[in-house]
Amino acid sequence: MAPRKKNTPAQVQSGSKNDFTETPVVKGPNMDSLGFLAMDSNVPGLSQVILQKLNMKSYDEYRSALEGKKPSAEFGIRSYSEMFQKMEDTFKFCVECKKLPESLPNPKSLRRCKRCQNVYYCSSECQRANWPIHKKFCKKLKLAALDRLMEWLTFTGDIPFPSTSWTKRIPEVGGWEDWFSMQEDLDEKLYAILTGRYMNILWANAGKPKPDHAELVDSIKRVTTDFVSRPATISLGLHAFQIDPYAKPIVVHVVGASHVETLNARVTDYDELSRVFPKHQGIEVVMVGIDVVDGPIMRPPLVAFGPRERVYLSSYQGLYHDFWESQVETRLANRPDLVVGFHPGFHACPDLMESWLPTLLLLRDYNVPSLFTVYSEQELKDSLKISMELEMRITGCGANPFASLKPEQAYSNPNKPPVYCNSHYFMFRGLSGSPDGRELEGDEEEQEEGEKPSAN
Repeated sequence: MAPRKKNTPAQVQSGSKNDFTETPVVKGPNMDSLGFLAMDSNVPGLSQVILQKLNMKSYDEYRSALEGKKPSAEFGIRSYSEMFQKMEDTFKFCVECKKLPESLPNPKSLRRCKRCQNVYYCSSECQRANWPIHKKFCKKLKLAALDRLMEWLTFTGDIPFPSTSWTKRIPEVGGWEDWFSMQEDLDEKLYAILTGRYMNILWANAGKPKPDHAELVDSIKRVTTDFVSRPATISLGLHAFQIDPYAKPIVVHVVGASHVETLNARVTDYDELSRVFPKHQGIEVVMVGIDVVDGPIMRPPLVAFGPRERVYLSSYQGLYHDFWESQVETRLANRPDLVVGFHPGFHACPDLMESWLPTLLLLRDYNVPSLFTVYSEQELKDSLKISMELEMRITGCGANPFASLKPEQAYSNPNKPPVYCNSHYFMFRGLSGSPDGRELEGDEEEQEEGEKPSAN
């Protein structure tokens, strides 16, 4: 429902936590004239522009309104239809000449493409001029527009449906077709979403024609994969580094976490790990990042390990290397068995690379098994180049079998190929040139010899 992005300009600055909350986000290294991050460097999303359109000051207010904790009327939103209309307004500009509604003699003259229900034109001349480019992406943009609305059902709790324990080992699950085939009573679960109260509210107020049954089912599946992609990718990393949740409790740190991972986070969001590893010894997932949103998971990391067969989700607002120094080194938080970064984007610009450098060097020098995801093969190449320049030992990379199937568009320039969250990944551990990736000699917490990383 809500567009999303990582690495806003607020994340690339240094200073205290207050600096980040007070610094405007409307302009920055990769912002274009419409206030969105350029697709050349990353995927845009819930930008300050959208929050301003919704009369909201922060991601916390956005979350409060969606969850009903703060009346929408306080933000000037009096009904579901008005909420959906305000969200649609954030995408209203002529995709050909880039004019915003307020720049036109008649702001209501913008017309939406009837095929994709996604992009707008201020005149028939602009639409004709843009068609040779737009026709290449019209079908994909139709899916993006549909999924953007259906994503609202993740806030209402309809998506994802309750999943089933995996009946196959991770190497045997080749992708989402295999994952869906493992789900018991799948048709009944999809039917419950299709006929649910919030599905009816959505299409009674969306201001768009309701798609047919098959299109809605496909969209539910795509949005579900987007939700499950993160815990499934973590399971991929645990398997690749031969980290066994059945042998001992496991700690995973998600570094660079932002509103993307935490805006609608519930303490049960990573319970898919318990489906992958039934009867595990306990798994703790700690979200660490500057833009972590306050909510149910804003609770301290565990000092002692949590209960068996449970996933404990917590978060910390701040830079990872500060978290390591203040929490891990002082034993207020457990040292990670695996660190995961979802779309860190440090390849995008020098400022982002500078902000990520202390964390990357920490992970390298402390020999921490790490897995990062990217949006595309080109981003993978760029990230690998930087990682090798930092003398990281790359242990694996490639296309992610658990990449999201939900297309993400570049909102300021939609006529580009869409990308997919967690599309590719790369893994690293320790310093290159060391056979087993070890750098700190005499570290009492080093991994045992049997826990060497594997790309399989």
